Amino acid sequence: MRGMAVLVVALALAGAGWAAMLEPTPEQTLGPFYPSALPEDRDADLVVIRGREALAQGTVLHLTGSVRATNGDPVADALVEIWQADVHGRYLPPKDGAPGRRDQNFQGYGQARTDAAGAYRFRTIRPVPYESRPPHIHFQITHPRFRTLVTQMYVVGEAGRENPGFFGGQRVRDALSITLRPVDDAGPGALGARFDVVLAPAR
Repeated sequence: MRGMAVLVVALALAGAGWAAMLEPTPEQTLGPFYPSALPEDRDADLVVIRGREALAQGTVLHLTGSVRATNGDPVADALVEIWQADVHGRYLPPKDGAPGRRDQNFQGYGQARTDAAGAYRFRTIRPVPYESRPPHIHFQITHPRFRTLVTQMYVVGEAGRENPGFFGGQRVRDALSITLRPVDDAGPGALGARFDVVLAPAR
């Protein structure tokens, strides 16, 4: 009976361990607009470019989140990169060489390192739709102990005109969608959002 009790406890603990495992964040395509040359200013504040007084056009978005392993542990010192279109729907040249208006004061790309708690923070603008694509921000997260994650963050309720089936289906789209909320102490109209990610172990 004692041996059976030990076995039951061991199985229960094993089951709890499996139940606690987190699903890795779904991957998405890199897309065609990852910068071919990184901008000189590539810090975590995309709203202002170093040496300029003018701010980026658009609604300010304070974007925070955490990076964790599948066992729930925080991942410190992960490199989090983001890139997105400006308020006119244009990415950084030369990858995006389309004619039309562009915001010369939007950094377009930024990077941050996660802290000991796995947390990161950016100041950017609310993503905008362009052509058939819904509002989104591209992410690439790298760490030597984990598989590189390339994904995209979407906005709840803003589906655009594209078919989610080309990007993993509606279930994946929902898992990558966040809610934008007002931030009272960050200036008129500023928004906040949280996008947490889970990295898969390196192969």
